[in-house]
Amino acid sequence: MTENRAPVAHVVVVSDEDRYSIWPADRAIPEGWRREGTAGSEQECLDRIELIWPDIRPLALRREGGQESAWR
Repeated sequence: MTENRAPVAHVVVVSDEDRYSIWPADRAIPEGWRREGTAGSEQECLDRIELIWPDIRPLALRREGGQESAWR
């Protein structure tokens, strides 16, 4: 039998290294992360991250003026 569960609300979080993720809204935010300000469904939060985080390199690498990827 399939249970009908309410969708879990999420928030967008950002780390000290300026990395973004989603987190369940009802859970404590991990140390080193803070709320970005967006809350909603998982998809709404993922859409927001796609909009505001075009360069996924870590902040330290971006500050150094690193090239396209740290993997080269």
